[in-house]
This record gives sequence, C-alpha cells and structure tokens, in this order.
Amino acid sequence: MKEQPGSESSLCWAYSLGVIGYDEALQLQDKLLQERLAGNVPDVILLLQHYPLLTTGVDEGEQNIIASKHTLANEGIEIFHTDRGGNITYHGPGQLVGYPILKLETKGKDVHQYVRNLEEVIIRTLSDFSIRGHRHPKYPGVWVRQEKVCALGIRIARHWCTKHGFALNVNNDLKYFSYIHPCGITEMGVTSMSQLLGHDLRIEDVISSTLRHFSQVFNLTIQERPLEQLGNYCVAETPTVVKTKTP
Repeated sequence: MKEQPGSESSLCWAYSLGVIGYDEALQLQDKLLQERLAGNVPDVILLLQHYPLLTTGVDEGEQNIIASKHTLANEGIEIFHTDRGGNITYHGPGQLVGYPILKLETKGKDVHQYVRNLEEVIIRTLSDFSIRGHRHPKYPGVWVRQEKVCALGIRIARHWCTKHGFALNVNNDLKYFSYIHPCGITEMGVTSMSQLLGHDLRIEDVISSTLRHFSQVFNLTIQERPLEQLGNYCVAETPTVVKTKTP
C-alpha cells in the first residue's frame, strides 16, 4: 500500500502476539519500521508479552542490577542491551508491552508530546479499571501514588519513525523488580494493576481498552489483524508465539 504524498492514512494495524522472545520482537519491529518508511504499511502497534528478561537502554543500566549473576541464572533471566531510551527494566509474562511503529512526520515531530500521548493512553486505560494513574514531574511513565505501574522506553529512528514503547504491569510477578533499581530509581516503588485491584485481569480486556484509547489519543483508526498476515508484509515466516492462558 504505497502512500501518496499529502494523503497520509490515519489507519493503524494492530497485532496481538501473545508471548514472544525479545530478540524476535526487536527484529519484527525493525522490519516493520523499514516497511513503514517505505510506505508499504500504515502505522502499526504490536501488543505482546515477553519471556522473563532485563533490558537496558542507551543510558546503560547494568549498574542498577541488585541480584547476583547466580540468582539471575537460576531464574533464567537474561540481560538484553537495546537501543531504546531509559535505563533498566524487567519484562515478563503478565506484563502488557506495546510497540508502536508510528510516523511522527505527520504527528508534529514532537518527542515530548509523543511521550505525553503514550502516558495519556495508559492513564485512560487504567481509568477503565477504576485505577487513577498520573504522570510524575520528574520521571516518565505512569504512576499510582508513589509507585510506577507503566514504564516507557522509546526510540525515534530516521524520518521520525518510532520503535519500542511502553510496558504496563498487569498480572506480572513484581518480585523480579526487587532484583534491580527499576529505571535507575531508588526512592519509588513498582506496582501492577492486579496488585492494586486485588485480582488478576484478562489481558485481552486490557488490550481492548488500550487500543481504544490509543485510537482516540493518536487519532488513528485501529484495524486488528490476524497474526499470520504479518508474514505477508515484513517477515519470511510468522513469528513463533505462545498464547497465554487467561484467568
């Protein structure tokens, strides 16, 4: 779908990938980014979960690992150095990760506004579940009182195309955040939607809410697409994913 100059589509394809390896998700982002820059696909958002790992950003982050290498090895937690902004964080099943591949050339070329928009999406999503989230004056992300519920880590590639995104704690095990100083912050805590509500949530319900607000905040028409169609546009084979069981 080649785009015509001056006729940027407001369409955004959405794919729910289940649980996927970090390497695989990163390769998929890069391929979609190239397809987006070439005008072969519209804006895209990937919604997924990762197997347990720690990721560091361009600001490093290994200095904020508290747990020993032995502990991490016993838990099967790898460390992955990536090209997003920010410091260190944890990813694992039960955490909803969103990777928007958006062309900001048509959305103002404003990185700070992009971050605020992502935060707004999450704040509205939390509100759907009776959770009052807010921004912090010093740290990016979304907070509930003095605890972070959603981390942000983005990269703006060439021609103002985005990759990486947000990680919203839904049902994930928070003990793993005790292995690090999350995002390099020592004076604040970490929470999850399930901890705040006292029960687990269906990831599908959180995805549905997130997509609705993503559509509204970014003024995009969301089209949810079957996973197998990814292979038609940017990868030789469909990503290997494992669908999680929902409560």
